[in-house]
Amino acid sequence: MENSWLGWAHNVVDYGIIGILVMMSIVSLWLFIERLMAYSAVRIGDYESKEELELDLGDNVSTIATIGSNAPYVGLLGTVLGIMITFYSLGDVGAVDPKKIMTGLALALKATAMGLVVAIPSIVFYNILLRKMERLLTQWDIIAHKSRG
Repeated sequence: MENSWLGWAHNVVDYGIIGILVMMSIVSLWLFIERLMAYSAVRIGDYESKEELELDLGDNVSTIATIGSNAPYVGLLGTVLGIMITFYSLGDVGAVDPKKIMTGLALALKATAMGLVVAIPSIVFYNILLRKMERLLTQWDIIAHKSRG
């Protein structure tokens, strides 16, 4: 009975946490591509106010930042749960098996690594989009200034 619980808990960490991180990665990449396509289609002259342009440019950018900033924590959660399961299974058996400890810790650390693999590109995506937003807003300022003067 206990072994089946440990197997279930290990699967939750292994597939659940990694699955969430894979989903976060897909969403981040999807939104990045969507924003790049939206930015390439923006016609600055169609906007009467800078705020209107800024609202359109900012869609989904904060979601990418949220994914980038939270992915390491999701990975860390997986690591903590994996380590807890490893220690619980060791305590349940009552014997210290170095191979079992190392295997359990390596599997637990996989979640942290995956969290970083998701976070790093997401933050890069966010910074690229932020720079493109700044450029488009500056271009709007230049056009608005020329039309006034």
